[in-house]
Amino acid sequence: MNTAVLDRGLRRIPAWTLYVASLGWAAWLFWSALTGQMGPEPINALERAYGLVALKLLVAGLCISPLRTYAGINLLRFRRAIGLSAFFFVVAHLTVWAVLDVQTFARVWEAIAKRPYVMVGMASFVLLLPLAVTSNNRSIRALGASWRRLHMLTYPAAILAGVHFIWLVKGTPPQPFIYMAVLLGLIALRLPRWIRRS
Repeated sequence: MNTAVLDRGLRRIPAWTLYVASLGWAAWLFWSALTGQMGPEPINALERAYGLVALKLLVAGLCISPLRTYAGINLLRFRRAIGLSAFFFVVAHLTVWAVLDVQTFARVWEAIAKRPYVMVGMASFVLLLPLAVTSNNRSIRALGASWRRLHMLTYPAAILAGVHFIWLVKGTPPQPFIYMAVLLGLIALRLPRWIRRS
């Protein structure tokens, strides 16, 4: 398909539809767990499902600039919606883990302190938090050039999310390593631009 035709088609899709789709997908996953469609451990399955969707959306967000640079496909208008949707699923993942799985505040802190994969996942969440808070036009105007520098935290946050996924999964299945390779590859594609700017 011609990229110009694709761009015209994408312009007809409002960015808010991504928020609706994210809420609908999250609700459907919750309903599936609630009605026993996620196997014998629905809480664990729901927790992982939310986390995996969050990781996929982080990957999707990192794809936007390379697609524009190397393929001429402009998806910048969807970047904020994708980023905030990713953060929403991160919060959902964390909430299911803390409230439904671990259940007590003391045990949450104990897990963060004792389990490296939990600590890394929490670090990724902490890095994403200011990005979500400042993903609005008012913050862009107020922060100016600092806004772009702040949002470079996306890259370490995504890497930490990939490490969290690798440590979380038992054994050495290929899926977490594939995600990490894709994340690193998408970040590496930005290196020539960063070098030119510096």
